Amino acid sequence: MSHDGGDSVKSILFALVANAGIAIAKGIAAVMTGSGAMVAEAVHSSADCGNQLLLLWGIKSAKKPPSPDAPLGYGKEIYFWSFIVSLMLFSLGGAYSLYEGIHKLHSPGELKSPWIAVGVLAFSILLEGGALNGCLKAIKKLRGDSSLWQWCKDTRRSELVVVLGEDVAAICGLICAMGAILLSIFTGNPVYDAYGTIIIGFLLLFVAIMIAVKIKGLLVGKGVDPKTREQIQQFLKNDEAIGEVYNFLTLQLGDDIMLAVKAKLNSNGQAADLISQINACEARIKGEFPQVMWLFFEPDDKA
Repeated sequence: MSHDGGDSVKSILFALVANAGIAIAKGIAAVMTGSGAMVAEAVHSSADCGNQLLLLWGIKSAKKPPSPDAPLGYGKEIYFWSFIVSLMLFSLGGAYSLYEGIHKLHSPGELKSPWIAVGVLAFSILLEGGALNGCLKAIKKLRGDSSLWQWCKDTRRSELVVVLGEDVAAICGLICAMGAILLSIFTGNPVYDAYGTIIIGFLLLFVAIMIAVKIKGLLVGKGVDPKTREQIQQFLKNDEAIGEVYNFLTLQLGDDIMLAVKAKLNSNGQAADLISQINACEARIKGEFPQVMWLFFEPDDKA
């Protein structure tokens, strides 16, 4: 039941390195070609680099120990920074691309050395494909038999959702930019480059909004994912010390979980025996679910 975030960090670092190289290549190509789509893509990749740095900061901040001001720890910091990333993707990525596309649409300029842009885009697609593959491998270890779509709906790993959204948006944006530039080359009409930039802008806005909606739910507060909840429920029902589970509540706090259980114990009624059973039961729960950081057990004889 390990909940290690090492794979998330690897995925983010891989995406950071890939996007840094891509941003530099796109920036050079944008200057050389005058392509609005390339400018939009260069800004997009640069914003992605900043986004990944923020995610790394969020993962580090989430590991700070609890304090009197934050008794349940700082696990939700990763949700906050993931939400900030979605806003950056919306503003720096989508909104700027729309602005650039509309500007180019009203005053299109002839593309210079457009095949340089095509080559850079092809190179970028390969690098982004590698980053996306690394993210999907990290997700595969977590999603088990669930489909990718179902995992995205249920997961509480905001950092992987953000990286996946960025990578998918990047691949789609690159393909769109390449199509727009190729159309401009073969038709001799640079307006297609402007249309491509606008499409990239709408694509980034859509992805940013989808990510923001997902992260908003985690910021407000959600329990564990359905699969983990079912596993905890089944474990409690199968514990020999528990006669009946009346209720249990969970709260996901980054990588950590808070669990509150109200149950009837198979006890002889003696206080010392009851305390011993509660302690033993809590130890078994934390042994099976090490991500449970806070556990509150209320013994009772009625629902």
